[in-house]
Amino acid sequence: MVVNFRSQNYSKIKKSCLEKGVLFEDVEFPANEKSLYFDKVDPDILWKRPKELCKAPRLVVDGATCDDLVTGEIKSTWFITACTALAHEPKLWNKVIPDIKNQEFSDTSPYAGIFRFNFWRFGQWIEVVIDDRLPTKEGQLIFIHSNQKNEFWSALLEKAYAKLFGDYQSMTSGQTSDALVDFTGGLAELLDLESYDLEDENIKKMLFKKLEAAYEKRSLMTCVIEVAEDEIGEDGPEGLVLGQGYNITMVKTFEIQKTLRKSFGETLCLIRLFNPWSGREWTGHWSDESDEIKRLSLQEWERMGIQFGKDGEFCMEFDDFLNYFTKVDICHFVNTNFFTLKKSWYETLFFGEWSISGRNGGNDPEIQTFLANPQYMFDLPTIDSVMISVEQEDVTQTRVAIRENKNNIGFYIYKVESNREYRLHLLEEQVFQSDFLYLRNVFGSCILNKGRYVVFPCCEQPPGASAVGLFLLRFYSTCRVSSKELKLDCPTSNCCSSYKLVTTVFVKNAEGLQMPPSEKGTLDPFVVVKCEGTKARSDVLHNEPNPTFNFKCTFYRKKPNYSIFIEVYCKKTVFDVFLGEARIDMTDLTKDEESCDEKSQSAGNSKLIMKC
Repeated sequence: MVVNFRSQNYSKIKKSCLEKGVLFEDVEFPANEKSLYFDKVDPDILWKRPKELCKAPRLVVDGATCDDLVTGEIKSTWFITACTALAHEPKLWNKVIPDIKNQEFSDTSPYAGIFRFNFWRFGQWIEVVIDDRLPTKEGQLIFIHSNQKNEFWSALLEKAYAKLFGDYQSMTSGQTSDALVDFTGGLAELLDLESYDLEDENIKKMLFKKLEAAYEKRSLMTCVIEVAEDEIGEDGPEGLVLGQGYNITMVKTFEIQKTLRKSFGETLCLIRLFNPWSGREWTGHWSDESDEIKRLSLQEWERMGIQFGKDGEFCMEFDDFLNYFTKVDICHFVNTNFFTLKKSWYETLFFGEWSISGRNGGNDPEIQTFLANPQYMFDLPTIDSVMISVEQEDVTQTRVAIRENKNNIGFYIYKVESNREYRLHLLEEQVFQSDFLYLRNVFGSCILNKGRYVVFPCCEQPPGASAVGLFLLRFYSTCRVSSKELKLDCPTSNCCSSYKLVTTVFVKNAEGLQMPPSEKGTLDPFVVVKCEGTKARSDVLHNEPNPTFNFKCTFYRKKPNYSIFIEVYCKKTVFDVFLGEARIDMTDLTKDEESCDEKSQSAGNSKLIMKC
């Protein structure tokens, strides 16, 4: 469902303008200095509609292309980089610019000077409505525009996005990754290549596999050589351009034919880039005029499946890519439609808030306040690959928050007891930590074993202050998970009785399990821990007479003097077979030892020792 930004309904506004015979003038983003700059005034700027700039304006000329965009007075190169990446995916492009046929300028259809664009913001698609008055000087557009003077989709798209930011000038501080998320609803991942030890061959292989996997999943990817603002657009080494984004259009490993292996090795890791800015291309290894290219025949190129679709597209060996580029942005697409043949994901969303009086504990697990952060429980029924994103809301009522107004955000994942239902008060096993960044989105992916986990979205606390703000937690898994926010610290007591003790039981292993003589088949043990009418059950281990369970569970107790029973069974199709038990009494819990060993009751000929 698409939500109207600032309650402006495109259809109603257009209908009203046509009935009155007037062109739309957007009061929410007026054609004045306030919409242009936040710290200066330029009296030479005039706002004009496309029909005042050319005779036959068009929204799109000959389809959306990614090689004819020009930046203007405001160097929002990150936005052009995102636009060119979007133009490679027509379905996504048509989502951002909907109903192009009816929005197109036409002499035959009614014209009201109004356009609409869709962006994904903070968990939902929103429709942004604008009028078509654009800032100009001497009859020329001064911000992003097309090389074709009668094409206006890029200028109008930029205006709609500037409306989100509050003004055009604020777009100088944007991020390509944010724009890619806004265009697709995907998950943004930032690779800071300078933070990796690129002398380590294993790390280089890991990075290539990550990019190769993203390419195979049709993720949008861009890269850049980051420099100071006054160096953006300058010539870099070997024909590269500094500070301006490139689109990554292929990442692939190629097998080299035997006759060329002495020169190139058995395999070749290539990455293909597209420069949307000037057509300038890489002049180093594997460039168009390089010795490597000349040694390969056209037939060999075709066999390898390498094609160049347009000027400005070129190949680099991955080692060279790592030597020059400093940052990669990946926008992962997440398919949640289970009626397709592509890999699908289950999506879980939680909206939360860091607040001064509520959940807010900083990002250092070593400090006592950390456990005051929001906590979200996820129960994985099997080992699974998961993706997690934490996004902070950066749109205020007037503008998008720039870097210094963003929190330094990230998240931790902890493995917890199998029956955890309430908030953690002691940290368990940490299994993942994301980067902490002053960005809108922070992404992480990992493989988790079957079990219960708690995610802590958190942000760094500035000295003498508290970081506050709304956030969105997105969790994706290939299997269905149960999840909830952990809000309560403990069960609620009633007037008749209250909880007096919390006990955590860790069942490490059992030794010397034996099947009763009357039973046949393999010994597939599992543990059941019982406490005051409640119980927790471990997974079944297969053919393990000396099983290591490493099973942990927590109980909130009203009657601490009652024993806790640990029972071991063998899994059977109809009736499970009892093998033995151990018991924990209150006297055991008062010992100084970290664990207690209890001999079990015998079951058949088995002798059971439990370590708890």
